[in-house]
Amino acid sequence: MPDFRSAALIVNAKSRRGQRMFDQACAALSDLPCPLDAHAVEDPDDLEDVVNAALAKKPDLVVLGGGDGTISGLVDLLVGKDVVLGVLPLGTANSFARTLGIPLSVAGAVDVLKSGRPKRIDLGRIDDDYFANCAAMGISPQIAESVPHTLKKVAGRAGYLTWAAYQFAKFKPFTLIIGEGPDEQRMKVVEVRISNGPYHGGTELVESASVTSGEIVVQAVCGHVKRRLLKNWAASVAGLEARREDVREFRGKSLKIRTEPPLPISIDGEVLARTPVTASVAAGVIEVMAPA
Repeated sequence: MPDFRSAALIVNAKSRRGQRMFDQACAALSDLPCPLDAHAVEDPDDLEDVVNAALAKKPDLVVLGGGDGTISGLVDLLVGKDVVLGVLPLGTANSFARTLGIPLSVAGAVDVLKSGRPKRIDLGRIDDDYFANCAAMGISPQIAESVPHTLKKVAGRAGYLTWAAYQFAKFKPFTLIIGEGPDEQRMKVVEVRISNGPYHGGTELVESASVTSGEIVVQAVCGHVKRRLLKNWAASVAGLEARREDVREFRGKSLKIRTEPPLPISIDGEVLARTPVTASVAAGVIEVMAPA
């Protein structure tokens, strides 16, 4: 294990699973050769304050426990702080952990913290907002932005899926504009993925994206009919070559993105922006514990 002098563990413990995983992580990290400042945060609104308080103590390692949205929402606070990020994947998709090759079990993730090595990686940015893995435009942010707050709590997964089907019935393809001036490119699309890594929703969708490439990748699923999106999703989940059909990719250090009409953007599952935006890469801006 790297010669860490101190470490902090902050877990989004809003769910019962989060609290249980926090207890397991504390037990698994009890033999760390350095002091551990551990926090289970039950109110997600308090996460930033807890992380900032932990950073004020100048730890060498900060372990964030939660899903992709939790990690993406907090990673801004670590940039420029001379601290190594540790990832405890407790979400549903855990796309960022998959990109890094981190096991999805608490025991496996903790083993990476103990036996892995710091790895310098890129982060994506939507305007000035850093993100860890992937942003998206299309049906996903439409569902996230419109779903009633109490629906999933009251009706469970079935209620959420029913709402998703309802939104898909209303969903329409849109126009994507990449670049500006004479280099501007326009196309009709059914989904857009802005990727710092290959995984989105736990599925490998953008194989060409990498956290060490120094570039951001914009993948557009092209088409005038929304069944193209269903075809792409099905082929991606099944790992078929057809997932590359009707797909165009653009890459670079910075890309101007507009849509007609203007649309919301979900960043690792949270709706945090709206087009037009600039998507860019912050190359090698953070260190993270990864498998040796």
